[in-house]
Amino acid sequence: MPKLLQDYASRQAELRPNAVAVTLGRSSLTYGELETTSSQLAWRLREAGCRRGDRICLLIPKSPAAIVAMLGVIKADAAYIPVDLASPPARLAPMIRISEPWGALVSADTVMLLDDILKEIGEHSLKIGSIERCRLEGRLFASCFDMSEVDTYPSDPPEYENTADDIAHILFTSGSTGVPKGVPITHRNVIAFVEWARNYFRLEPGDRISGHTALHFDLSTFDVYGTLSAGAELHMVPPQLNLLPHGLAEFIRSNGLTQWFSVPSVLNFMAKHDVVMQNDFPTLKRMLWCGEVLPTPTLIHFMQRLPHVRFTNLYGPTEATIASSYYTVPECPRDALTPIPIGTACAGEELLVLDAHLNEVPPGEIGDLYIRGAGLSPGYWKDPEKTAAAFLPYPGASNPKDRIYKTGDLARRGEDGLIYFVGRADTQIKSRGYRIDLGEVEAAFHSLECLEECAVVALPTDGFEGNTICCAYVPRQGQSVSPPYLRRQASRLLPSYALPTRWLAMERLPKNANGKIDRPLLRNLFRHDTSAET
Repeated sequence: MPKLLQDYASRQAELRPNAVAVTLGRSSLTYGELETTSSQLAWRLREAGCRRGDRICLLIPKSPAAIVAMLGVIKADAAYIPVDLASPPARLAPMIRISEPWGALVSADTVMLLDDILKEIGEHSLKIGSIERCRLEGRLFASCFDMSEVDTYPSDPPEYENTADDIAHILFTSGSTGVPKGVPITHRNVIAFVEWARNYFRLEPGDRISGHTALHFDLSTFDVYGTLSAGAELHMVPPQLNLLPHGLAEFIRSNGLTQWFSVPSVLNFMAKHDVVMQNDFPTLKRMLWCGEVLPTPTLIHFMQRLPHVRFTNLYGPTEATIASSYYTVPECPRDALTPIPIGTACAGEELLVLDAHLNEVPPGEIGDLYIRGAGLSPGYWKDPEKTAAAFLPYPGASNPKDRIYKTGDLARRGEDGLIYFVGRADTQIKSRGYRIDLGEVEAAFHSLECLEECAVVALPTDGFEGNTICCAYVPRQGQSVSPPYLRRQASRLLPSYALPTRWLAMERLPKNANGKIDRPLLRNLFRHDTSAET
């Protein structure tokens, strides 16, 4: 087992230096090139003053150069912070400020963004490096080195001081108060999942793996290091294809992908536009999803068309590193309302369904879902209060490092021993005196053929209702869909008290930077759109 994440790349550079490691469009790097360039960058960062434990922000679009930057930073014993390039500077500035980075690496595409962030931050002492082969300058900064200067540095990496318990990167995840939380992830955290996943999915040098999500999203951690661990090829998906379902399908075909990994909303998009043909994607071996519930009708759509593909549901929050449980679907579901379990804990992990007193609840009963094991982050960056609230001592443990993480999700253990996701604790609402799970309501609407996309949210009220149930929907192309029609169709699947009372037809549901449905934005739209009534 490797000691540090960069050992994956170094090992593959020894075994297969001329094999392609990562590609995007016409840009690609072999394992030998990736190893040499990232090592030279590490030497340059060290010479510039970067030391063990320092943090470096990456303002670099998804590209082979970004992988060089990631490896170069960790080879310098530092930790990288991938920046969400789609977020506004006013949102990014607090994240960067709290991270207290030593420096940043910038590309030609992000000079203006860095300028705007620095304007928000004010006075700073960041060392700025250019990932281009020329020095970059903005209104408020000038880079102190560029990649044309690293060629003279050694091709072997500097000697490391880091251990597996040092931080490899910090990811920012949305907080309930709207202030993003920094989640530090150690080398050991990532390696624990990657080692399990490489063995379970049988990753090998011949694999051609998708890189769909942005690099600030935790799913990309598996894309990158899973690929490097196996000596496979990482095929980065151009961001412009995200809104082109036919383009995504063609990307899988033309690149001969063997593994696809994305959030479910991407698969919904492809299914609703019917872009997958019978027995399509002949090289594809695995289709994985994580981050949201995949509607069962979408799963049926893919399993019927791709009988040669293995389908696996992964579950896990950012705080537990990529995923903590898995369920490989044994056969195509017969019922569109059949729930898909989140399954069984990955090696080194444990899923616990507990009551308010942290006692295990009996099978079949709903409780709070906790995670224990190798993937747990050390806690929230510079926020001991939030850390103490979410990362709790394991009941009865004598070792203070034995902790459990409260996911904020509700779950139950089935009679089959598998764990079933029930919903977010904050999506269990009361309306007109009834307890309602919004996920169940949404699943009913996903089963309707007339809809391309839908999302169900709730707004609190001061009246008897307690909460108003709201449904945003996108009709399928060529379909005439009205709220009364949707109510009639859904009433065959839901009790009357669970039917939405406010509706909003849209051309496309809003998505956040991670590709998930932006539910806070939807709630705001309903809050301010008084016409969204039946």
